[in-house]
Amino acid sequence: MLIAAAALALVFANSAWAPHYFGLLETKVGPLSVLHWINDGLMAAFFLLIGLEIKRELVDGQLASWPDRLLPGIAAASGMAVPALIYVAFNRSSGGLHGWAIPAATDIAFALGMLALLGRRVPASLKLFLLAVAIIDDLGAVLIIAAFYTAQLSLAWLAGAAIISLALWGLNRARVLRLWPYLLFGLGLWFCVLRSGIHPTMAGVVLAFLIPLRADDQHSPLHRLEHMLSPWVGFVIVPLFGLANAGVSLTGFSLATLAAPVPLGIAAGLFIGKQLGIFVSVWAAIRLRLAPAPAGASLVQIYGVAVLCGVGFTMSLFIGLLAFPSIEGQDKVKVGVLLGSMLSALFGLLVLALGKRAASRPE
Repeated sequence: MLIAAAALALVFANSAWAPHYFGLLETKVGPLSVLHWINDGLMAAFFLLIGLEIKRELVDGQLASWPDRLLPGIAAASGMAVPALIYVAFNRSSGGLHGWAIPAATDIAFALGMLALLGRRVPASLKLFLLAVAIIDDLGAVLIIAAFYTAQLSLAWLAGAAIISLALWGLNRARVLRLWPYLLFGLGLWFCVLRSGIHPTMAGVVLAFLIPLRADDQHSPLHRLEHMLSPWVGFVIVPLFGLANAGVSLTGFSLATLAAPVPLGIAAGLFIGKQLGIFVSVWAAIRLRLAPAPAGASLVQIYGVAVLCGVGFTMSLFIGLLAFPSIEGQDKVKVGVLLGSMLSALFGLLVLALGKRAASRPE
């Protein structure tokens, strides 16, 4: 659905429907445009789900112990640093350095979806490894957004957000297991964060970490909320985000446009930087015996997963919108993200498919 939504956005933006498409996105509904309601409002639910997944994995999942966190942690850190450095190398004199974090993000839904296409041809350990890397990557992206893409702060509204967060913490400590009080306070938290200058989607992450979770209870509030949100985020919110943000007009598009520092830096960061940073760091960690390799996975398969991590669609577009407020700048971001993500998806699938065939041949 995300692929279909992105394709549909490109069709709308490059057809006779383009004025209606862009006009609808700019239509005001109350204080915000339709586009801002999607990016600042609905995407808070996306970040809430990401936060719930991170907390669950840290408490009772693939990242529950430090040994479990080591290899994906090394991979995620290198997989964020190298793409950012490649982007900076392309943009050191272009004036676009503030977009350095765009290629650092991995789209967890897209990458796992691509891997799922291969079914049992990929070891389960690799799927868990990719999930762990993407979860840590998302946590890094959240911290980057909070630290580097925050406007001027309003201390009064920030204090209001802190008071509501304290109330949510109190509900957690009091073992309140009903969801509605958390969600009600969460709405107030979102509004305060919106007015504080911090991007309002961060309210979703804060709320997620304050939702109660019991590792031995599949019906604890966190599990219930995650199951409630998952279909809405996967089948409504993320496709809507893709539909609203992937539309870029290709009128006047040329190789010179693609070769501009911003789109080229993003595409190279996603396609080259991600695979280079993740695979080299994982290979080194395994060779130095810092951490074991994913069970049953060959180096070729690990490399294929490293390539797939270059699919940065949703989170990369989101950071790009924050880094480049102008339409022209956002169009450059969209071209770079679409190109880098497409190359990573296709080449990653090819490597994994060929890697499985090579592994299955008799010696």
